[in-house]
Amino acid sequence: MFNVKEKARKMLTVIENNDVLPMNARWVASACRSGRSLWFRLLAVLTFLNGMLLAPVVIAQSAAFPEKTINMVVNFGSGGVTDLMSRELARGMEADLGSSIVVFNRPGALGTLGPGYVAKQAADGYTLAVVSASVITITPHLMDVPFGLDDLTFVAGYGKNRYGLVVKADSPYQTIDDLIKASQGGKSLFFGSPSTTNSLVIFDLGSKSKSKFELISYKSGPDTTMGLLTGQVAVIAPNPPDVMSHLKAGTLRLLASASPARWPEFPNVPTLKESGHDVALEAWVGIAVPKATPSAVVARLEKSIQVAMSQPAIAASFVRIGADPAYMDGKTYTEFLKKEREVMGRLIKESGIPRIQ
Repeated sequence: MFNVKEKARKMLTVIENNDVLPMNARWVASACRSGRSLWFRLLAVLTFLNGMLLAPVVIAQSAAFPEKTINMVVNFGSGGVTDLMSRELARGMEADLGSSIVVFNRPGALGTLGPGYVAKQAADGYTLAVVSASVITITPHLMDVPFGLDDLTFVAGYGKNRYGLVVKADSPYQTIDDLIKASQGGKSLFFGSPSTTNSLVIFDLGSKSKSKFELISYKSGPDTTMGLLTGQVAVIAPNPPDVMSHLKAGTLRLLASASPARWPEFPNVPTLKESGHDVALEAWVGIAVPKATPSAVVARLEKSIQVAMSQPAIAASFVRIGADPAYMDGKTYTEFLKKEREVMGRLIKESGIPRIQ
């Protein structure tokens, strides 16, 4: 008859008498010599052996990454600047990784649904979240968000968005001052926005100029532009690709750049700061994965993003889109988000921007 206790005693004797143990096994030897019960000592041994058996599997899986198609979840609708940037990034990463990347759009709740979805997926590196910095730095100050900074591991930042204030070509507002005057004295103007960053531009302007703007939310940049074209709203703070074709066609008009620099496509249009209003914003976009994703997988993805963003063709495509190509490693990007979250929190509080209901 198989004697479990006798077999266990022999196993423990081998370990107890072995003076040459690897570093990560010393705690096992200590447990074996502790005088504790036979079953406690046997459990320590089995736990150690189980870890030794599984470790090579995890290492092998990470080293072989990727072995299948990767999904990239964009947090805004198709056709907008974030979507276009993400698809160009995916194209560059595919060439480096030797694996296909399928881009999905999961818009809604001002860009928070996509990252919230990815945070709950398997932590294996095969589901990537496109996370606009505003989702971490601005949105939590304005509304409840179903995830936090600690629910994701940020792989890298890969580009920045520009902003501007745009009205219809036949709008009565010829300048920024015209727009502000129309929203003062108890009056208010409706503006459209697909994200908290686009919203913050106009909320900040309203707070500093003592004017009133009311928000109508949309799922994507193109939807927001359509809202302006159909007269649902009076003004928007879009990214270039959402309005560029309409600006060039003469159906929309750029009143001012809401970023630190003028739009290169319209060098004669001033910035808000140049027009006397202390408002300027640009926003990073990054890639994140579920929190427990193996570090080797994160490192491989980070390297791939760096390689992609160093390609002249990818950088040129970003410029054509109307975004600024850039790269920031995961550690630096995470620290940037933490600091920017504090800065944006103070700005929102000082500006008296209300929470979104």
